[in-house]
Order: sequence, then structure tokens, then C-alpha cells
Amino acid sequence: MNQSNAIRCSIVRGGTSKAIFIMENQLPRDPVLREKTILALYGSPDIREIDGLGGGDLLTSKLAIIGPPSCEGADVDYTFGQVSMDEAFVEFNSNCGNISAGVGPFAIHAGLVRAVEPVTTVRIHLVNLDRIMVAQVPVVDGEPAVDGDFAIDGVPGTGARIALDWSAVFGGTTGKLLPTGNPLDEVTLDGKAYHISIVDAGTISVFIHASELNMTGVETPQEIEGDQALCTLLESIRGKACELLGLVEDYRDAVVKTPYLPFICPVTEAADYTCFNGTQVKKEDIAFAARLFNMGHLVNKTYAGSGTVCTGVAARIEGTVVNRLLKDAAKQQDIIYFGHASGRIPVESTVCKEADGSWRIEKANIFRTARVLMDGTAYVRHSAIEEKRLQRG
Repeated sequence: MNQSNAIRCSIVRGGTSKAIFIMENQLPRDPVLREKTILALYGSPDIREIDGLGGGDLLTSKLAIIGPPSCEGADVDYTFGQVSMDEAFVEFNSNCGNISAGVGPFAIHAGLVRAVEPVTTVRIHLVNLDRIMVAQVPVVDGEPAVDGDFAIDGVPGTGARIALDWSAVFGGTTGKLLPTGNPLDEVTLDGKAYHISIVDAGTISVFIHASELNMTGVETPQEIEGDQALCTLLESIRGKACELLGLVEDYRDAVVKTPYLPFICPVTEAADYTCFNGTQVKKEDIAFAARLFNMGHLVNKTYAGSGTVCTGVAARIEGTVVNRLLKDAAKQQDIIYFGHASGRIPVESTVCKEADGSWRIEKANIFRTARVLMDGTAYVRHSAIEEKRLQRG
């Protein structure tokens, strides 16, 4: 008797993350069985994911489900999943901008989109957010280009630059660019007020000045994760933002009910610092510094692509925590660089204030590299699927 299911899949690096890419027809249609199959494929829950293909890290325990377009104007559907390593669930309510960078090259490589040289436009339906992102993928000899001179901190070497237009990706969680209508809000925890900005562009994020957390803002991921009191405070403030948005009734439930979104991002003025990987960042080379925290206790070792979009847009909206960090010179530049845990990252963004006082995104571009690493067959044990007990229904 066959004891395993054979699943065709690919491993793709997108930006500073890595994911398993699976065509949707390779997975069960039943959502519960589908989630159990994915968990078994990754070897989760297990912080090492040793009996599966997961990488045992927030940046590599990621999933992309690819299928034919389900909406007008798109070339492919892309459903993102963040596979938990310590609990039996897959988060499907968010998106990953880095992995999004791999969708265009994968679609061309898999024959889903016809290759056009020198650049192929791929319109990607972000199923999780029901928005369309546009990728410009360099192509050589009918295949996605791999080599190039574009470098991104957090990935060794250089590659072909992929441009990602996120200008139409906003309000995916709340329906609004500024969910509360305000560039700055206040939440109270244990009698203390904290000032936050909530922006829903690319992916919904909560920004707070690091000084309100007694942080320098340029700590390494290990330093932040090693400070349990700080992690608890960050998660509690994130929960308070969720409570303000109506995502949960009690802020303490956010870590279970919506662990991946919103991101919470401590930001601070530009400073010199040394990254955990040895990269040196100089304050004159960045507009500000940021760190990204989610999943209750994990700090992104680089910076999420969708979070980069949100941070870039937040920097342009007058009155936000991020905007207040920008000096006049940076405000005049279309592309700004900000520091993260592995170096710095560029984002091109402009916004426009409407007559009614609301804000509209005019431009939101990020630039990544990506490539298909492997095509093959994975084997998922029947018994592993049967043993899964999902943490969330």
C-alpha cells in the first residue's frame, strides 16, 4: 500500500525569503485537509521542521499556492501562507512581499505566462488581499533572468532586478489606507499611553517610536527575541492596535486569533549600527531605522517586502510616526533607504492628499531579486496528515 502522497512543487527564493511553490491542483480542495497536508509537507509543528521541507525559520517557513487567475486583469493567482513552526496552523490572511517577487519568475518558468524579452509584465492577483500587484521580470533566452548587478541586503551576491508595483495594494485588511482615519493614534496599556500609526498598504502595519519601548531601535533580532519583557510589551501593543481596529475584542487574543498581522514595527532616527550578520550601516546612508516583529515573539531577520511597501507609504503620510523621522532632504526624494536588521532597503513611494483630507497612493515600488531553486516531488506521509490537530478552525 502506498504510504505517501506525491506532491509536485518547487523551492523559490523571493527577495530575502524562501518558499515552497505549489500549483493549487496539487493540493486537496477541502480546506481542512489542505492545511493538514501543508503542515505535513513542512514537518510542522516542530521548530526545526526536520521531517519536512520547512526551513525552521520565519523567513523560510513560507508557502505560495499558484493557480490560474480568478479575477479580471490578472495573469496568475497567488495565495500566500505563513506556516507556523510551533503550532499546527497556516496563516492565510496576510501576504509576503518578498515571496511575491518570486511569483513572476515562477509563472514564466512554469509556462503560465509567456516570456517576452527583455522584460515580461506579470499581473499577480494577491488572493489573500484581493488586490493586483504588477511585476516587471527581466527575461533572457525565454527564461527569467538570474544574473544581474542588483544587490539586496540579506542575500549574498547580485541578481536581476525585479520591480514590483504595489500602488493598487492597500486596504487589504481594513479597506482603508489609514484604518482609523488618523495618522497618529493612542493606545493605553497598564495606565501608560503609547503613540502608534496604523497604515494598511502592502500589508497592514503598526508603527511606534522605539524610544517609547525603551529601545534604541537598532537592536539585533537576537537581542529583541532574548528580551521576554520587551516581546510581551510589543505583542501587547500590537494586540491593542488589533482591538482598536476591531480585529479582536480583547487585545490578549491577538496572539492566537491574528498572530501574523498586523506587523508591529519599532522605528527610530538614522544611526550607525552593526547588523547581526556583520553588515555595517551608516546613518548618512539611511533615512531612519526599523525592525519588524510578529508571530508573538519573532523578529524578521531582514524586512518583509510588503512591510517595506507599508513603511515607505507611511513615511510619506504627514503626521505618522515614520513621517516625523524624515528630514527635509529625504522628503524630496522619490526613493528612500531605511535600515533594517540585515542592512538597508530602498522603497519608491509618493502619496497625494485628496480634497476630503484622505490620502491616496500614487507610487509604491520595491525592488527585489528572485530565482527558482528546485523543481521536484515531495512525499507526504498519510499518517502525518491524519495525526494533525489544527490549532485554529
